[in-house]
Amino acid sequence: MERITVPFTGDGAGRGELTWGQQQVWRAMVEVDTSMSMGGVVPVLDARTVEDFAGELRFFMSRYPAMRSLLRIAPGGATTQEVLGSGEAFLEVHTAASADAAGALAAEVYAGWKARNFDYAHEWPIRMAVVRAGEGGPVTHVVVMICHIAADGSGLATMVRELAERDTIGPHPATGPLELAATQRAAGRHTDNAMRYWEAQLRVIEPQRFAGYAEPEGARFRQVVWRSPAMYLASERLAAELSVDAAPVLLAAYGVAFARVVGGGPLASQVIVSNRFRPGLADVVSPLAQNGLVVLDARGITAAEAVSQARQASMSASKYAYYDPGTRLALIDRIGKERGEPIDLAVFYNDRRISVRPPAEAPDEAATLAARPATELVSETSMSFFNEKLMINIDDVPGTVQITTEVDTAYLPIEDLRRLLWQMEDFTVAAALDPGAPTV
Repeated sequence: MERITVPFTGDGAGRGELTWGQQQVWRAMVEVDTSMSMGGVVPVLDARTVEDFAGELRFFMSRYPAMRSLLRIAPGGATTQEVLGSGEAFLEVHTAASADAAGALAAEVYAGWKARNFDYAHEWPIRMAVVRAGEGGPVTHVVVMICHIAADGSGLATMVRELAERDTIGPHPATGPLELAATQRAAGRHTDNAMRYWEAQLRVIEPQRFAGYAEPEGARFRQVVWRSPAMYLASERLAAELSVDAAPVLLAAYGVAFARVVGGGPLASQVIVSNRFRPGLADVVSPLAQNGLVVLDARGITAAEAVSQARQASMSASKYAYYDPGTRLALIDRIGKERGEPIDLAVFYNDRRISVRPPAEAPDEAATLAARPATELVSETSMSFFNEKLMINIDDVPGTVQITTEVDTAYLPIEDLRRLLWQMEDFTVAAALDPGAPTV
């Protein structure tokens, strides 16, 4: 393996606090001891050379202050960041024995990176390598990994898009992390408004989401991937019927299924909000997602009413998901003490589909029903650790609803998790046939 030195210079140097999104990401990274990195292996299908990829790395380092940011962690744990105005990055060059072996070598490089956390104080938050077929041979693969403290998925998409546009775009990118942190520090009204919403919800929801801890059989922490083409068709059909997009339909399905399987009062679930709809934040390369709070009461209403309630709850959650994370944690702790028990918010929902829009035409009823036998449990694996109790992720997979879940089976047994997924499909299909059908 060779390392090519890539010098760079860029704007935005300085030192300051983490942004709100970075604070949330950093707390999660510390809890689970992982860099929560993004990236992968991409085949190179054109004639780009090692020097071309060195130029691409230079573009990333020069244009985006987040790629030049290092963490400064004080002995007591207080964490700030420093953006450097110049320095050197390194492009790794790996040589495979042949073109046939190049793909396996690229995957091996990525797996090695995945197993090793970033050195946050000394290592740039981007790793980049190329694999070539034979000594001096053509580049066959590029491998990239970015630490989550520097970017989220949408920020990574901005980097890819602007790389293709680098000959025509201006010299200055969207807001950098230090500038954003300073703007957020001065935006106290956002936090104040959000905390009023959060406090109102925290005072009325049940403090606990589950009945309690019970020693599980087998692995405690598990990941389940489940796929339903019928749920996709049904959600599109119901969305068309109600003149909405499918997002509130799927959220309503989650709320109804949770009520059917777990019971209790209204569902209180945190949701991941990108915050990129806010002015000036669409193209920022820095993590912007924060937790919103959705409260859904699916009892005694129709399916159409559940979707309407989910849509309104989602809008409120998004509106009040931009705040100082420390202030929110203090609020949750204070309300818990006032109510006499901690408020459990370790239940999450994350719709991570990128393209969500109202369908042009409602799917056929017969096709929806015919798709039900295709529902499948894709995989079920154990995890060494999970720092929440339930996480429902709607994956961005075309033509189906794929749900990746992580669960602590000491609180939600694995059988109940499977039931919850099937109940999500049952609700959606039934509602697509009759929006006036009862929920719970």
